[in-house]
Amino acid sequence: MFVSQFSYLNEDNSHDNAIHDINEEAFGPGRFARAAARIREQGPHDYKHSFVCQDGEQIIGSVRITPIWIGETKAYLLGPLAVRPSHKSKGIGGKLIELALSSIAGDDDLPVILVGDHAYYGPKGFRMFAAGELVFPGPVDRTRILINKELGSDEVLSGAVKFRDASAV
Repeated sequence: MFVSQFSYLNEDNSHDNAIHDINEEAFGPGRFARAAARIREQGPHDYKHSFVCQDGEQIIGSVRITPIWIGETKAYLLGPLAVRPSHKSKGIGGKLIELALSSIAGDDDLPVILVGDHAYYGPKGFRMFAAGELVFPGPVDRTRILINKELGSDEVLSGAVKFRDASAV
């Protein structure tokens, strides 16, 4: 795996069009019907923890992180994560996840959840989450809800999953 030819940087609003195109290519129009999309449309993602990958001047991948509430607990939602088909299987997605999780850990180390494939995200530190008590704003395959933290026996994440305004004090 060779990823050093690429550059990684924090996302900013100048990347929006390229990211839109990448996500459209990767997920198609059905992406807007997903529960995670319902959360993301409630408010903006956090540029501080969101990253892009460039090959030369072209944006070829991105990961977005959205601040959320899980009931009364602060957390983050990872996604969408997308890489252009021409650049898949080069370690780019993994590196984007690593950067996002490191950024969060260096800031406030909150739990991160996502809806995705355990076979892909498991080796990147995510485990299946017993999510019977989570209420998403739309249908979700509960077997695909993953979390990056091992919860202690006294820790419970339950309740509505919704956007959290990270800029509010």
